Amino acid sequence: MSTTTDALIDAVTREVLAALAGRGTEDCSDPSCQGACAAHCADKVRGVVSSGAERISYSGNGADVPRDLARFIDHTLLRPDATAADIDSLCEEARTFEFAAVCVNPTWVRRCAESLRGSNVRVASVVGFPFGAGTTEVKAMEARRAIRDGAREIDMVINVGALKSGDHDLVRRDVEKVSDACREAGALCKVIIEAALLTDEEKVMSSHLAKIAKADFVKTSTGFGPGGATVHDVLLMRETVGPKLGIKAAGGIRSVEDVREMIAAGATRIGASAGVQIVAGGEPGDGRY
Repeated sequence: MSTTTDALIDAVTREVLAALAGRGTEDCSDPSCQGACAAHCADKVRGVVSSGAERISYSGNGADVPRDLARFIDHTLLRPDATAADIDSLCEEARTFEFAAVCVNPTWVRRCAESLRGSNVRVASVVGFPFGAGTTEVKAMEARRAIRDGAREIDMVINVGALKSGDHDLVRRDVEKVSDACREAGALCKVIIEAALLTDEEKVMSSHLAKIAKADFVKTSTGFGPGGATVHDVLLMRETVGPKLGIKAAGGIRSVEDVREMIAAGATRIGASAGVQIVAGGEPGDGRY
């Protein structure tokens, strides 16, 4: 990177961090909710959705959730030991609760697409997951194969080592090639920066690179790294990419309070543990995400 470019990066980072100073988050003051805002404060939640949130999570009785809110929940199963029966159950639950999407490893995409045919549930898959250390060509090929098998959303992991080495051109090309593959087929490209491994300056840079590489979303975490989403990270990403790109907060989100904070910070999608546990008020954090 040139001295001029490095100076520009430093300036952008300083501006982003300065913009975060003093910003807070919103919370629900209704004591009757007790973690079930989608049921007790449905109008308020609809307001959040109309303000830009695309996915939310919920902890309460599934029967109390209005269908127009349930459709914003992602239902995710990325455990390496997931079986075919587990995947079938995931799809059945997603269809029953009318979730927005299932997110699975590439080997299960075709099975999910066939299982969910005729429903409104989308299939999402992951590329370069969870380390992001594969080559650009392999990532692009993996994305095309998942899309050919039925995926309509691709969550790719950046090359973290390249970013930390200062090879920003490689990181940009990496995202660009997967983004191109998605755009060819009308699929969404979400870029996972694995924020827990990055400095604030690196979070700004990786989000900026995702934006100029024409990704549709930036995403905080794989859920398999040393830490998950934080409000600070979401604020940092939102200030960097502006209002048009989506932001998905994922990893370590275990309560409706966490969800509200992430949305208030600028997240437009939330990735959490198993959707049914969230909707039905069970214990989160079962390792699905």
